[in-house]
Amino acid sequence: MAQQHRKPTAQNAGKAGQIRIIGGQWRGRKLSVLALEGLRPTTDRVKETLFNWLQFELPNARVLDAFAGTGSLGLEALSRGASEVVFVEKSPAASKQLNENIATLQQGNMPPATDVRTGDIMHNLTQFAGAFDIVFLDPPFHQGLLNDCIEGLCKGNLVRKGSWVYIESEQSLTVNAPINWHLHREKNAGQVNYRLYHVA
Repeated sequence: MAQQHRKPTAQNAGKAGQIRIIGGQWRGRKLSVLALEGLRPTTDRVKETLFNWLQFELPNARVLDAFAGTGSLGLEALSRGASEVVFVEKSPAASKQLNENIATLQQGNMPPATDVRTGDIMHNLTQFAGAFDIVFLDPPFHQGLLNDCIEGLCKGNLVRKGSWVYIESEQSLTVNAPINWHLHREKNAGQVNYRLYHVA
């Protein structure tokens, strides 16, 4: 997502970058990402930990990558056996690059279902049909988006008993998780807090 304060980083926003698929059928594949200000993919270290937590939940899962950015989390889920991933990204340029990367990965393969939506996640929350098995919430930092999105997920019945919700945020943020979201795992990496909830 092309917004400021996504994650602390020393990376020069003027240089094009890459993301790497770290597991599954596309393991080791590197994909180009745009050098948009504020576009910061989840680090490989954090991603590896997250997908170790979720390894048994991914096969045939329906996944929402709510603040997709580069699509790093959703693409990793596809590589590891998710049956459907919906990406929502506000930046048209980032969405275009994400569609191109999906097409590159799926060449010669029977593709799982993918849906890249360009727009604000808060506007899209009312347009989904049915709940997701896994939701990734990795919004831009310091913009007050996370707790509103959590509320929207619940109001829209987009998570259900058994769903998993991953949250990545600045450490200073208080996450207003619903009472039926049980904290399953939590870690910090630098200034970033990341956690996984299981919906009861």
